[in-house]
Amino acid sequence: MNIVMVSVHTNPVATEASSHEGVRVHVAELARELGRQGHRVTIYTRRDGLGSGERVRLAPRVNVEFISAGNALPMSEQEVLPHIREFADKLAKRLVAGRPDVIHAHHWLSGLVAMSAADGLDIPIVQSFHGLASLRRGGEVSPARLRVERAISRSVDALVATTETECDELTRLGVTRKRIACVPSGVDSERFTPQGRTLLPRSENPRIVMLSRRFAEDGVTTAIKALSRIPDAELVVAGGPAPDELDGDPGIHRLRIAAKEAGVDERVTFLGRVDPDDVPGLLRSADLTVSLPSYQSFGRVPVESMACGTPVVVTPVGGHLDTVIDDVTGVYARPGRPAELAQRIRNLLAERTHLTALGIGGADRVRARYSWERVANETLKAYESVLPAAEPEQDVHEEEELELAVAS
Repeated sequence: MNIVMVSVHTNPVATEASSHEGVRVHVAELARELGRQGHRVTIYTRRDGLGSGERVRLAPRVNVEFISAGNALPMSEQEVLPHIREFADKLAKRLVAGRPDVIHAHHWLSGLVAMSAADGLDIPIVQSFHGLASLRRGGEVSPARLRVERAISRSVDALVATTETECDELTRLGVTRKRIACVPSGVDSERFTPQGRTLLPRSENPRIVMLSRRFAEDGVTTAIKALSRIPDAELVVAGGPAPDELDGDPGIHRLRIAAKEAGVDERVTFLGRVDPDDVPGLLRSADLTVSLPSYQSFGRVPVESMACGTPVVVTPVGGHLDTVIDDVTGVYARPGRPAELAQRIRNLLAERTHLTALGIGGADRVRARYSWERVANETLKAYESVLPAAEPEQDVHEEEELELAVAS
């Protein structure tokens, strides 16, 4: 199959972590696995200056092509929006020159581009939103994005949602269920394993790890307050600014004040941004991984932690409801409730046998459900569902009978 992926806002070969890191990983790993299976994949993304030339080979049979639209600098969604028309016009020319079997758009901006670029070309479009604006709680969501997502969802040929929550929301927006495939994101099972090196030395005290990119949204303050009720435990917070920029970051400054006010500042460590290659080792270094957003699309960190055999405590929102089975592969704690979180963690740390069982159950679930091979196979079914039906081959005898019938 000749597949085009559109990822306007997220550069799949970027090395700098961003708020759309989950989308970047998904696009790159899905394309890599499709290429491994023999399909040809071309990913079109906006030239953002982060190592982007004209064309980059991501993997065998997988190429990333850069399209200039606006200045070659990283931009926010709102900054990219005025350049969507330019990107779509240039993409349309490439689609005419090398017509693909299917277009898979990732994120709402890419859906907007794909629909415009493929207008009149009769190329099937599959859309993945990786989180819908209508599901977000708190924070500002552009009314334009809400309208665009509704229009895209009703216009494309099929949709691939990463969570059951997103599937349900799409049906609420008026999409028939038969046009929706629920396919989660995946985890690299060769990198994220229970066996391997640890990033941090083992500690006599229980270690809780949070890997976060948006501190205000991801419940770090809740974890800090909970720590005051968990004797001897330490909290390691990874993500955010580079290590040498921590002291000047206002968000980190506020969290350090919160830790001091809670009396746990000596038990909280901020690592700053962690190299992607070090993430498996970081997760293996923990007794528990905690993920506490009030909204979540898929939720990559808990699944990666489960793959490493490290139990998780998560808020029961969005993708967490799909990936974590309460008290089987992890434990739920409602967002914004430090006392409840502390109780959950204390109970787990006091029952080491149960903690070990959760780690084993989580690793088993990831191997069974979240391999990129399985994700790619299920995504291919969505592609195949929108391809024109091949005409059935007629038996030679049937052809002869048809010719005789016509002749008579």
